[in-house]
Amino acid sequence: MSSKQWFSETLHGGVRVSYEAERILYQEKTGHQELVLIENEIFGKVLLLDGVVQVTSKDEFIYHEMMSHVPMLAHGNAKEILIVGGGDCGLAEEVLKHQSVNRLTQVEIDEAVVAFSRQHFSEFNEPVFSDERFDLVIDDGMRFVEQTERRFDIIIVDSTDPIGPGAVLFSPEFYSAANSCLNPGGILITQNGVPFLQAGELGQSTGHRSQIFSQVTAYVISVPTYFGGHMTLGWATDDPEHRETDITTLRDRFAATQIKTRYYTPEVHLAAFALPRYILDILESTD
Repeated sequence: MSSKQWFSETLHGGVRVSYEAERILYQEKTGHQELVLIENEIFGKVLLLDGVVQVTSKDEFIYHEMMSHVPMLAHGNAKEILIVGGGDCGLAEEVLKHQSVNRLTQVEIDEAVVAFSRQHFSEFNEPVFSDERFDLVIDDGMRFVEQTERRFDIIIVDSTDPIGPGAVLFSPEFYSAANSCLNPGGILITQNGVPFLQAGELGQSTGHRSQIFSQVTAYVISVPTYFGGHMTLGWATDDPEHRETDITTLRDRFAATQIKTRYYTPEVHLAAFALPRYILDILESTD
């Protein structure tokens, strides 16, 4: 019998996914949440917050590439970026690959997560901390968007699910405050879970965004870590042209960045907005 410890994530209505820990690399209860880092044979380093998997070193590139490059290349001229959450800084790494960015502000509520990730996920986030364009703010994301006088071209909400400290980031009040922080034509991107298991979360948050933005939809990615089929990333803007960016323009913009990716391509960018019927039904039920 194996003596190795297993860590289980209970998912939405009686489904449990377990990860065998080759080693427990770190375990701490911060002022905001319980943080555990294990090493798994398949997924490499696995970070769990309050028992929920946040990121793994083997497949983080899928989530981070699609959450960053889709809005960046659709916009085409984004200079001021805001990330809310994203304490592992993998998303910041992808955004900062775009030389058009003048400043990336990241607002993270838990300083311990950033410090921990800087130490344990340096294989993908090390360039972030030496980049002069990176502005880390330790604060509550809701408070920041309500109080800041700065304006952004893109806001990316890399949050946990709507439980605990992350719940407010799915509220109409947050979306309204985020909209007020966007420059004209700005784009809001949100983490919206796996709709096969979390239909209510996607439907409710889409409904909230639809009250505030004129152009609201979602696009899909496939991340092995996030069990249950397609994962959705929410899309909201008042500029319909961003969603309609054609393949030639995307190819030209992507080629100009000289960024090397492992998941994102301009073709995948467009295809990600072609949604399965059951996801469209969830989005349309909010109309």
